[in-house]
Formats: sequence, structure tokens, C-alpha cells
Amino acid sequence: MSVLQELFDNRQKKALLMPYITGGYPSLHGCGHVLDAFIEGGADMIELGVPFSDPLADGPVVQASAQQALDEGVTPDDVLELASRYSSRLPVVLLVYYNCIFAYGQDRFAAAAAGAGVNGLIVPDLPVDEASEFIEACRACGVDAILLVAPTSTGERIEMIAAQASGFIYCVSVAGVTGARTSLSDRLPEFLERVRAGTDVPLAVGFGVSTPEQAAAVARYADGVIIGSKLISIVRDAGEIDIAARAVKTFLSQVNEVLIK
Repeated sequence: MSVLQELFDNRQKKALLMPYITGGYPSLHGCGHVLDAFIEGGADMIELGVPFSDPLADGPVVQASAQQALDEGVTPDDVLELASRYSSRLPVVLLVYYNCIFAYGQDRFAAAAAGAGVNGLIVPDLPVDEASEFIEACRACGVDAILLVAPTSTGERIEMIAAQASGFIYCVSVAGVTGARTSLSDRLPEFLERVRAGTDVPLAVGFGVSTPEQAAAVARYADGVIIGSKLISIVRDAGEIDIAARAVKTFLSQVNEVLIK
């Protein structure tokens, strides 16, 4: 059993709290403060993004954070080093676009992630029918290859994903890009039910969750709640990193409270 599977199996709350931040945003030093706030706010897992110049699954908030990190000179190795500093405190997964993996070398990247204590890799632009070599590279290193499923996925495609999934399945809440939303789709329960019918791998929902109330709603149907754009917006709007970290901790504490109840 993988570290991530065990974490979900042994959870003591309705759903795990899984916050996201782009690695190196707003700076490498500042990102560390944000990750500390994640832990202090009750996170069960850390999701770190590897900044990339063409993040096609991401909306403007995450795109801007990735560009700022790139402008600061942040590299995949920097994000791996950051992950290594936190992987002894909480499980860490990386969201990384396949071009970064390809340039680094697929086997080499999987091995480097494992060496940094990373537990899972999410590759949003690698479809399951082209992912077999990547999945094998991850398995060889003891890292979960975390696959994504969308509301538009056919039954056949969901079966393919379920057959290869490990750690958890990343369920995209809407057909679109990342970004905080005022409401979640009323079709989300039915979508998750379709995915759940074909697998016992935990389901985590991302893309759009931005309030404690939305997190509570997701937790009625899913095993994990992923929050990203909202947190990046908090950091962006705070200005000073100490203020940002306190605001992130406060927000996550509020979300964590509804997930525990």
C-alpha cells in the first residue's frame, strides 16, 4: 500500500485537506512560509506545482504565479529541493507538466522525485492512453502516478483511468481550467458517483473550491479537497509574506474545521 493510499484509509475527517501552491511562489523563501502555513492550518497533504511556461490546465491566477516563479529563476530542481524539506512533515505530491518531465528525463525525474520524498506525481497534460511508460517509471520508484478524470470523461475512459490509478484520482470538478468559483456544479455528485462505481481508489476534487462551504459540500462525496487558486490569490493580495502566511493559515483552519465536523 502506498503512503497516499494509507493516508486516505486512516483519515480521521470527512475528507483530506490538500492545499496547492506553485513551487517558488511568491519566491523560494516566501513559498516556505506558505508551506509552513499549510501545515499549521491543518493540511493533510501538500501539493506543489512545478512552474511551467504553458500551463494549459490552469487559469489566470495559477498561470501568473507560475510566470512569477519562472521570472525568479525557479527550476524543477528548486521545487524538488523544496519538496525534500517538507516531505518528512507531510506527504507531498507534485503537479508537473509533461514537457518538464520530458526535458528532465522521465526515469530521472521519477527517481529524483522519489529521492526528494515525493509521494505522487500529477501530470495534467498526459492522457492515460499515452501514460504507460510514465506510470511504470513511477511504480519502479515507489511514487504514485496520479491520474485526472473530468466530467466529460466517457465511461470507457473512466475505466481506463481506474485500472491504472494509484494514490488517489484527481477529479476535475468542471470542464475548464483552474480558478476559484462562486459555486460548484450541481452535477458533481453524479460525476463522482460514476467514478466511484469503478474503483476503490480515493477520489480528490479540485478546480474551483474556494470557500469552507464549498469544501464541506465536496467532502460529502469525495475523499479529498484540493484548493489552489484561492490560496494563491490570498498570497498575491496580502503583499507581505508574513501577512500572507497568517491569512493562509486562517483560511485553511476554517476549511479544516468543516472537514473535521
